[in-house]
Amino acid sequence: MEPSRVELTGKLSGRRIVLTAQRRAEQLASALQRHGASIVHAPTLSVIPHIDDPELIARTRALIKHRPDIVVVTTGVGFTGWGEMAEAAGLREEWHEMLTGARIIARGPKARGAIQAAGLVPEWVAESETSAEIEQALLGEGVRDLRIAVQHHGAGADGLDESFAAAGADVCSLVVYRWTSAPDPEAVVAAVRSVAERRCDAVAFTSAPGAAAFLEAAADEDLLPQVIDAFTDDDGGVLAAAVGSVTARPLQEKGITPVIPERFRLGALARILIRELETAQPSRVDD
Repeated sequence: MEPSRVELTGKLSGRRIVLTAQRRAEQLASALQRHGASIVHAPTLSVIPHIDDPELIARTRALIKHRPDIVVVTTGVGFTGWGEMAEAAGLREEWHEMLTGARIIARGPKARGAIQAAGLVPEWVAESETSAEIEQALLGEGVRDLRIAVQHHGAGADGLDESFAAAGADVCSLVVYRWTSAPDPEAVVAAVRSVAERRCDAVAFTSAPGAAAFLEAAADEDLLPQVIDAFTDDDGGVLAAAVGSVTARPLQEKGITPVIPERFRLGALARILIRELETAQPSRVDD
């Protein structure tokens, strides 16, 4: 008989893992459940697309009319959504032509993949997956009098607009999706309490805004000190895992050191969770 897909190895049998993502949460959950983990879904934020946003459509039309020299793509999902908006607005062909004539800069492999899926080729990719690397590279070249379009992530606050504008560039900001409140606030509160009371084994974070929202929820419940203690206790505490260095930053600012995979991917995040939890002391999971 073939091994069950629900419990392929049993390495995570008896482990409870909180997932804070909304997007692609099922993919990560499936990878962990195949090794026996019990999954708690507690998305800390919702992703709202701006596909019908008149401001985004207007800015896209303006870029088509007055084409940019450089287009900075910060997220794959955002770039894909931008293309979907262009399609819905009847601008896909002009949008694609506009991008073909620009230097496209990608913040990491996910952004590069979305660009390539649209039949375009990025000139350069920031392998660190940080906006700071893009900022340093372009400011080093000089951006005065250049028209730069920046497609932002959901938080929309990475400092690129301000830095490029201060250096003399004409900046067009594009926010294709935004973060909003948790779809199920009670689930987030329950997840925060499970960490504070050490009734789970790990929490997986896949975005910096999502990590910050989890900590804010803990503060709102007057449980932030207990949550920090749980995450920083190496003996029977709760493991914090972040998909990448940018995601980890809000946690690190609170003194929490999450485990981070070498490759900033969900598959790599699942593997590091399996590795770290396979030999760790189990939590007091109480159903």
